[in-house]
Amino acid sequence: MSSIKESGGSPEAASGVSRRGFLEVTGVGGAVVGAVALEEPAHAQQPGKGAALQGPGMVPITLNVNGKALKATVEPRATLLDTLRGPLDHTGAKRVCDRGTCGACTVMMDGKSVYACTVLAIDAQSAKIETVEGLTADLKNDALVNAFVEHDAQQCGYCTPGFMVAAKALLKENPNPTFAQVEAGLSGNLCRCGTYMGLRKAVLAAAKGGRA
Repeated sequence: MSSIKESGGSPEAASGVSRRGFLEVTGVGGAVVGAVALEEPAHAQQPGKGAALQGPGMVPITLNVNGKALKATVEPRATLLDTLRGPLDHTGAKRVCDRGTCGACTVMMDGKSVYACTVLAIDAQSAKIETVEGLTADLKNDALVNAFVEHDAQQCGYCTPGFMVAAKALLKENPNPTFAQVEAGLSGNLCRCGTYMGLRKAVLAAAKGGRA
């Protein structure tokens, strides 16, 4: 208390450092620390001779799509869906949620249905990929296509390719499913128009036709 009185009653005067001066000093110090923290490590600045730098550049890939070897050049982060719809021009698989939720981008990889938006294209190079374009090549004589039409299993059509692929995968694994098995098998696909009953009946009808 006595020291404060002697210096005119100001804590800043007693310490010899003003509040403004303290903020200026700490501000400069924080900027220096931040600059040091953001500085790249020495090994990142100066890679060794002959070191292969890994980056986001384009890479060539080959995908087995519907029995054909298709080549493309994509970024390592490109999904199978973007690669199919972009450079490979296979637009049957639709991009809707792009979050692995709706099923509109469903394709088959090695006989199993997967969301193409959740698979990196570079990771799909060793797989046998089947899209709706390859699964329904003979539209007039395809039991599942005809069943979809007969049971009004499509409305806006955006989800239809995904449901078609999911149904094909289901029927390949279980050629004679029950209604409950069809319901479970298609549960990974969403229809905003709500034609679920028609979709399930269509799959059952195609199974009875024996040509799905």
